[in-house]
Amino acid sequence: MNKAFGKKGLKLCTALMAVVLVFTGCGSKGNSDSSSKELSSIEGRYTIDPETPAWKLDKKEETTDLTWYVNADWWNTDFGKDLVTKKIKEDLNINIKFIKGDDTKLNTIFAGGEMPDLLTVFDSNSPVVQKAATWALPLNDLADKYDPYFNKVAEKDTMNWFQLADGKTYGYPNYSNTQNDYDSGNIPAKTAFVIRKDVYEAIGKPTIGTPEEFKSVMQQIKKQFPEMIPFGFNSIGKGTGSLGDVLQDFIGVPMETENGEFYNRNLDEDYLTWLKTLNEVYRNGDISDDSFADDGTAFEEKVKSGKYATMLLDGTPQQSGNLQIFMTGNPGKEYIAIDGPQSTVGHEPTLNQSGITGWMITYVTKKAKDPAKAIQIYTYLLSEEGQKLMNYGIEGETYKVNEAGKIEFLPEIKDLQLNNADKFKKDYRMGEFMFFGHDRDKALSNDAFAESIKQMQEWGKGKMKPHFILENINPAQGTPEARSLTAIDATWNTTLVSLIRSKDDATFDSNLAAYKTFLNDNSWDKIVEVRSEKMKNNKEKLGLK
Repeated sequence: MNKAFGKKGLKLCTALMAVVLVFTGCGSKGNSDSSSKELSSIEGRYTIDPETPAWKLDKKEETTDLTWYVNADWWNTDFGKDLVTKKIKEDLNINIKFIKGDDTKLNTIFAGGEMPDLLTVFDSNSPVVQKAATWALPLNDLADKYDPYFNKVAEKDTMNWFQLADGKTYGYPNYSNTQNDYDSGNIPAKTAFVIRKDVYEAIGKPTIGTPEEFKSVMQQIKKQFPEMIPFGFNSIGKGTGSLGDVLQDFIGVPMETENGEFYNRNLDEDYLTWLKTLNEVYRNGDISDDSFADDGTAFEEKVKSGKYATMLLDGTPQQSGNLQIFMTGNPGKEYIAIDGPQSTVGHEPTLNQSGITGWMITYVTKKAKDPAKAIQIYTYLLSEEGQKLMNYGIEGETYKVNEAGKIEFLPEIKDLQLNNADKFKKDYRMGEFMFFGHDRDKALSNDAFAESIKQMQEWGKGKMKPHFILENINPAQGTPEARSLTAIDATWNTTLVSLIRSKDDATFDSNLAAYKTFLNDNSWDKIVEVRSEKMKNNKEKLGLK
């Protein structure tokens, strides 16, 4: 371990080793059942039919109780109280007890061996995902034995992408966007540079594309609207908010070198020009210090109250409720998307979406009490019937199909969506129970998204570009390169904030130089080698040149 890695790196190593040990067979109960589980019989319950979903065949009378762990503190654990989960409960004859938590709780579950029936995680690079064959059941086998209709509703490209070395697929994600999905135009942008409409009109609808224009407009906003924060961005937390890869995508920083190797976008000169610009904006008093300290809740409260004049906003669907509340309460002042910061060297935006890796990845564990019922849940939620339920509810109760073939919320449901977002969420939960959701089903209706973000999504058309080659390219966890990368990423996150808050140009340059030195001292060249090789593999897997 080199000196630059230091105490900070040691702490990171210790934390990471705690995760890795769980998956390297150090006597943990959760890892002891590594052999293939013999799948239980369904004799007497139903006979499989490739043309019929198994949940429609299953004659099991008693309700199946399942536990489902979701590795997210924010997950809504209610089940069976709102319209969507009540219908799932009835159709599948199941009760689900959701358990939620963070990485510490996830490690405790594996170490203690008290595995749930289903488990949902988010990090496709984590040991949990990479070692899934040791604790999860293969979806291919579950489909063959219990529910071959699953193969009709699962995306072949997605199954192939998640295939492990044994040729089987264990986890299935939501929002897994394939090349066909991008080509269809049904995937909306989730990133936008937005400005309050009343502010935009009051300052004469200026262009904000160049660094000089950006600085000037922020000053003008502060002068005319002193009660507002001229520029805001997503909560930083332990990451980079919307000022890291999101801003890089917004100005179209290249994803690879001319030779097809990994490109360090953090050091791209175009991107650094914009970071220097943000530093000047900060020094002019047009970025609040609170913006660097606010957590997600504090940020959302400011969005809801219209505190920011402009924002580089990522995850517009997740913010749609807050944006809608401001829009409904402040007619004519709603946030709208405009072109905003642009590349200083002529690159076009390359906005990202969830990619083929998706977002939430769900597994059936080897401890599942009723694996047949578990795969039925996958099939049900991935089917057209399940997708309509999760997005729009029940035909006749919450929506109708209009003469154009589009799904429309019934008037009273639409009114709730527009004017009482909290009740809409609590009573119906449409658009939120999205373990296997996908944007292609959102395209079935103009009501799939709140009014507050439709203009932003329209602005984003033509600005999307798949980032498939950059997915899952980090070094395998537990390797020296992975430990170095963890330290480098943490250092970059703090460096980014330090750059924007630098007191002068010399401090900015000094902070940047320190980051470059940290890279050199922590095996960055080896990480680039690993990533470049994985990018090559991704291209081969997807048939890309």
